[in-house]
Amino acid sequence: MAVNFNGKHLEKFISEYEYTALYPQVELAHKLLESKTGPGNDFLGWMNLPETYDKEEFARIKAAAEKIRNDSDVLLVAGIGGSYLGARAVIEACEGVYHNELANGPKIYFCGNSISPSALNDIIALTKGKRFSINVISKSGTTTETALAFRVLRKLLVDAVGEQEADSRIYATTDRAKGTLKQLADSRGWPTFVVPDDVGGRYSVLTAVGLLPIAVAGIDIDKLMQGAADGMKLFGECSMENPAYKYAMTRTILYRKGKKVETLACFEPDFAMMSEWFKQLYGESEGKDQKGLMPTSCIFSTDLHSMGQYLQDGSRIMFETFVDVKQPAKDLYLEELEGNFDGLNFLSGQNMSVVNRKAMEGTILAHTDGGVPVGLIEVDALDAYNMGLLIYFFWKGCAVSGYMLGVNPFDQPGVESYKKNMFALMGKPGYEGMKAELEAKLK
Repeated sequence: MAVNFNGKHLEKFISEYEYTALYPQVELAHKLLESKTGPGNDFLGWMNLPETYDKEEFARIKAAAEKIRNDSDVLLVAGIGGSYLGARAVIEACEGVYHNELANGPKIYFCGNSISPSALNDIIALTKGKRFSINVISKSGTTTETALAFRVLRKLLVDAVGEQEADSRIYATTDRAKGTLKQLADSRGWPTFVVPDDVGGRYSVLTAVGLLPIAVAGIDIDKLMQGAADGMKLFGECSMENPAYKYAMTRTILYRKGKKVETLACFEPDFAMMSEWFKQLYGESEGKDQKGLMPTSCIFSTDLHSMGQYLQDGSRIMFETFVDVKQPAKDLYLEELEGNFDGLNFLSGQNMSVVNRKAMEGTILAHTDGGVPVGLIEVDALDAYNMGLLIYFFWKGCAVSGYMLGVNPFDQPGVESYKKNMFALMGKPGYEGMKAELEAKLK
């Protein structure tokens, strides 16, 4: 199986009986998902998305990506949360952290995901003297971070090439029929792609939200969708052997035993943004009603020289899930060095991936001996097909885990709190009553 959950290192932490005892709750969660009768059932469009996606729009996405690849040096993707994390995660996993420096196609920069003027000025500097296009992603068109960035970048584009040419270089991914961005796009004639009503932001990477930037990066989105379609079958059966369900059960059992933090760890730096996507998916889905595991991440062996001390000897409040990538995108043969000044000739005569694997295995043994439960998500490779599989694995595991936790995995009521405070402090019309009260608290 191209993506699998391996619990061989969990045996001293979880008994088989515990899985058996919990399984009826998995069956109930599965039933709620399949019958679409559970909390958040109006956001289950992701479940059949790999098969039921809009084929006509898919073709338009490919055509738009090809146009951008031919007429632009840079694509600026303006979006926040699920409107950028998934796309960036897949691009970096498949093409590498340094894809902008190494690839022949357009450079892809993500913006509109903060309110930092320094960050936006850097993006502006990167467009200087370059032909660029913009993909603005917002269901409403009024998301503060994204709307601010788009306002600035659109003016930059108009100033550079004029309104008519600018209109041919702006692509809006937004609501199908309503919202300020949709209205503006229609009035200006910008190509539009749909953020589906029944797919939440953190589940949107395989919609136009993620697919357009991913396709611009030169990644085969047919293979990505095929991986997800195969994942839909592999992780769709209600079975104790379903890897996504085994992962969900493992998280639930450890949480109920007092573990409060999950660390997703990988020995491939190209996986770092996938870890960020994972943190949004699980953190936003489960962190509510004062419940839920806190998702964190590490890239090893780098973080073993910083977080390694805590993971080995710190408070036993966490467990680790290692993403075990079986085949690296590139390997490096280690030759013998005359003089052996660094003492590393014992590593010579083999590929560097072997050394990386031994580092992973040594870490797993050290951490489990130190009292940290470790599960393995095994992935054949970081390529388009396997990313599709892995995305669906995490989706399904998250939905079942959330239902077993007793929360609605598809809403995010807590996200609105900071927005209300920010709007009031900035003096947005309609929030006047809160402004004085909040300012008094800040004194």
